[in-house]
This record gives sequence, structure tokens and C-alpha cells, in this order.
Amino acid sequence: MKEYIISELTSKNDKYACAIADKIISESKETDKWYEYFDDFAVLLSHTKSLVRNRAFCILAANIKWDDENRFDVYLEEYLSHITDEKPISARQCIKSLAQIGKSKDKYIPSILEAFQNADLSKYKDSMRPLIEKDIEEVKNIFTA
Repeated sequence: MKEYIISELTSKNDKYACAIADKIISESKETDKWYEYFDDFAVLLSHTKSLVRNRAFCILAANIKWDDENRFDVYLEEYLSHITDEKPISARQCIKSLAQIGKSKDKYIPSILEAFQNADLSKYKDSMRPLIEKDIEEVKNIFTA
């Protein structure tokens, strides 16, 4: 089953893979049935394809509330590294998903805020940098509201 799920999420048919991810995310709001694959989803954080990484951000964020074993601790640093992902869209997806992570597990908020503070956004084009900065501010505001 594990190999099947990962192959579905990494399918060349992005529309199909996105639909699978949406199903997992939706179901994860109500049940922990996908949590058993948490470590497998986390492996996708280092996938070469940015769309796959984006799926991983959202799936992990949706499952963080079920993480009573604190398995996310192992992946936090890698997850936070994507705040400055090579692809600005992935950076934005990562940042937005961090809001859900912090809301579900407030113990991660200090690390998230520190990563925001240390993020070097200078590599992004002038057209994208303000959007990423805005995303960071929005997440910060969620944490301080």
C-alpha cells in the first residue's frame, strides 16, 4: 500500500496526483488513517519535482495534528529549509502550510518564526519576493493573533 500511495502522489499525471493528495488532505481533517504513512510523505520533501514537494507540505501539515509521537521533529529542519525553496511557488506553499503546523502544534512556532527571520529571500525575483514576504507576515500574524 505504501509504495502504491507514493507512486500515486508522484505520478506524471499531475492532475491525478493532485486529486489523490486532495483526498488524503481532506480525509486527514477527520481521521488519522493516513498518519501511518507520515514518514513516507516526509520523504517527498526532497523530491526533485516541486509539485510533489508542494503535495508533501500540505499532506504533512494536514496530518500534524495526529502526530502524538512527534515524528515531525525529525523533519522540521528540512521542512523549514523550503521557506527558501528553489521554486518560489513551493516556498509560498511551504510558508502557508506552516500556519497549519503552528496552529496544530504550537511547540513548532518558535522554530518557524526563527526560520522566517533567518530566511534569505534575496534570490527571488522582484516580482516574487514581495509575495513571499507577505506570506511570511500573514503566518506570523496568525501566530500572534
